[in-house]
Amino acid sequence: MSRLKLGIPKGSLQDATLDLFSRAGWKITLGSRSYVPAIDDAEIECLLVRAQEMARYVESGALDAGITGHDWVVETGAAVEELSELVYAKQRLARVRWVLAVPEDSAIREPRHLEGKVIATEVVHITESYLAKHGVKARVEFSWGATEVKVPQLADAIVEVTETGSSLRANRLRIVDTVLESATVFIMNRTTAADSWKREKAGNLILMLQGAIAAASRVGLLLNVHRDNLTAVLGVLPALKNPTISALSDPDWVAVNTIIEEAVVRQILPKLKAAKAQGIVEYPLNKIVL
Repeated sequence: MSRLKLGIPKGSLQDATLDLFSRAGWKITLGSRSYVPAIDDAEIECLLVRAQEMARYVESGALDAGITGHDWVVETGAAVEELSELVYAKQRLARVRWVLAVPEDSAIREPRHLEGKVIATEVVHITESYLAKHGVKARVEFSWGATEVKVPQLADAIVEVTETGSSLRANRLRIVDTVLESATVFIMNRTTAADSWKREKAGNLILMLQGAIAAASRVGLLLNVHRDNLTAVLGVLPALKNPTISALSDPDWVAVNTIIEEAVVRQILPKLKAAKAQGIVEYPLNKIVL
């Protein structure tokens, strides 16, 4: 039987990735010390790999495919195919940024002020490319972690990844510039990508993962409304495209079914009630395949 050797990111993305696979329809089970997770799909073989190393193993063919950050593909310079973005991160469904940050009271206000300074970061090559683009010469030192606490005693500035900026603010750091914007990506070995079965398997997997991501922040709304009030109700509803309107047994009434962002439900429901909608039901979604 053919199998797709798939790298699952170990570390900060691990829990979010396992949850995403679960919502997409695959159950991945981890042993307490195992780096070989079990998955309920005989056509997939999983291996836990640090996101920082994923692109290198996919490039070499040790893995057919993997999930990692676009930033780590850039940092390692790995020659892999990025088949798709999967926009999720550790805390939320969003991209992340690698930012240049300094202490709040630092005199560094723009990239040219880094001349001759020391910068601590985990992404040395990305930072060096950024400095070269701005014509700045500075010393870039690799940081193994806890980068935020290295300024100002051990470095003048840092390049660090952030989703919301809250950790930087908590450490009294100020963002000077965005060095790189990144998202989680599904990557594949270039030779493997030419294998029609593995390419199709990867494509189907991506389709389901994207469907789960699309559904994560949305819910469905189902309601009944008299035809005389339909225009008013439709004026309240945003929609993925257009609401589905179905006839009921009473010809004067219709059912309206639509998909909306969960965050706006609390604002819309009172307006729907005021527009004389009845029998309003909110229901969760597992996947939306666009």
